[in-house]
Amino acid sequence: MNDIEKIYELYKKSYMVTTDSRCVTKDCIFVALKGEHFDGNDFAAEVADAGIAAGVIADRQDLPANDRLFIVEDSLKALQELAKTHREHLNIPVLGITGTNGKTTTKELVSAVLSRKYDIIYTQGNFNNHLGVPLTLLRIKPETEIAVIEMGANHPGEIRQLTEIGQPTMGIITNIGRAHLEGFGSFEGVIKTKFEMYQYVGGHDGLLFVNRDNQLLMELSSGMKKITYGQDDGADVAGQMVSANPFLRVSHCQQEFDTQLVGDYNFENVMAAITVGRHFGIDNATIHDAIANYTPTNSRSQVIDTQKNHIILDAYNANPTSMEHAIRNFRNICADDNLLILGDMRELGNDSQKEHETIFNLLNEMNFKNVFLVGDEFRKVCKNNCFMTFENIDMLIQHIENHPIEGKDILVKGSNSMKLGKVMEVI
Repeated sequence: MNDIEKIYELYKKSYMVTTDSRCVTKDCIFVALKGEHFDGNDFAAEVADAGIAAGVIADRQDLPANDRLFIVEDSLKALQELAKTHREHLNIPVLGITGTNGKTTTKELVSAVLSRKYDIIYTQGNFNNHLGVPLTLLRIKPETEIAVIEMGANHPGEIRQLTEIGQPTMGIITNIGRAHLEGFGSFEGVIKTKFEMYQYVGGHDGLLFVNRDNQLLMELSSGMKKITYGQDDGADVAGQMVSANPFLRVSHCQQEFDTQLVGDYNFENVMAAITVGRHFGIDNATIHDAIANYTPTNSRSQVIDTQKNHIILDAYNANPTSMEHAIRNFRNICADDNLLILGDMRELGNDSQKEHETIFNLLNEMNFKNVFLVGDEFRKVCKNNCFMTFENIDMLIQHIENHPIEGKDILVKGSNSMKLGKVMEVI
């Protein structure tokens, strides 16, 4: 029996794993990770005395002998191997979800629906990377009936790595757009990496849920076992978008229901959740109610009425595809007295100037007059000073403090690192 197998036997005492020494509990597994500003290995001796089942420690020779401490070459790799071992002992449906935009919202909607009937485990927040996926898998307990695992990527091959750990039996690609181009090298690189979800699930006789309205996804899933959804009458599960002003209203099976989601671009996410729910035998009324009661959080298309303004806060993330969708949707629903506060889109590499220029031109084409652009990339492409530009969020806040804004419809959209959410303090 190797170390991973021994650790796995100890893990089954509690089915609990933590990488935070402050959160250790009796019989849990502590995995010591090293980051830029911390080293979990420094707390190995301390947690060994806290009643843990085992500690997984990176190559450290300065620790006292303790049969609860397993010294490994790479603790992150050991965590991934432990998660993979656990996955191989499971016999439950595992749904993998990836995509350029909407994967977290889709994961949340799907989970809201499935939890009405089943005991499920799903990714918390957007903890969807090489660390988050194994930790999510290791939250699966014997009573868990379905797992919903979000998988993100910003470099080639990452979805393949995550699917090999999570081994999904079902898969969704929400869409494929222009994001993380710096890491992927090109849009073709994005397509290739996202396609790895279909390759794994299809290659293991699994089931795909595919948006029939998305020609690229239909082409990529050709010949694979799938259930389709969308507005197309030929879809296995069809629905219609009734309105989105600002909240999305959907019609499915001759029943209309409201959501708390902003933007017509969320229609495909809702349809994915409906389709998964129906596949697992949940009745339409329960599905509709679960979706209607889901409230987005964490700056994801939140509608907020302050004492001064009506705001759509969508500042968790941004890429060219999501930025365009947000702007077009805002044009459809905003009043004449409107304002856009847009921040730079990050990780676009050599395509950054071109992509920011495309968004700048779109703003002009749609005849927006009041636009605040934040960040160096937007400042580079803003011509003729037609919009106001700011180097960073603090300079924007200072401007608004000196020139208060009231009575406007406002869209706030930008990459998370631009910290546009701080502007809520003054609008």
